[in-house]
Amino acid sequence: MPANKNRMQKVSEEYKKVLSQIIGYELKNPNVTGLISITKVKVTQDLKYAKVYVSILNSKNIKTTLEALKKSAGFIRSELAKKVNLRNTPELIFELDDSIEYGAKIDNILKEILPKKEDSQENEKQIEDEE
Repeated sequence: MPANKNRMQKVSEEYKKVLSQIIGYELKNPNVTGLISITKVKVTQDLKYAKVYVSILNSKNIKTTLEALKKSAGFIRSELAKKVNLRNTPELIFELDDSIEYGAKIDNILKEILPKKEDSQENEKQIEDEE
């Protein structure tokens, strides 16, 4: 069973790489705007379905971009079949992954908190030096 799991990971990584290339360079849908990065691809064991988790940044409308990706799934699937030589090409299911945005939000919060903490530590040191 571990050999099959290893194979599925390799297939998922290859799909992730090829899908990123197709969406970034070959997809000409005007509704797909912003920076689209594929964060994860989960392929079923029978290779019939693939859940593609995408993160959309700097888009005019995230919902419209995701819908345009879903509508372009047929074209993306056919290009995927041309580039990855496997018996079955999975049906693509696009899901929004907001983990990158969530991480950026946490990072901004930490940046706001850390300078305040450093300032309070400097004030404590000055008070100790004065005494």
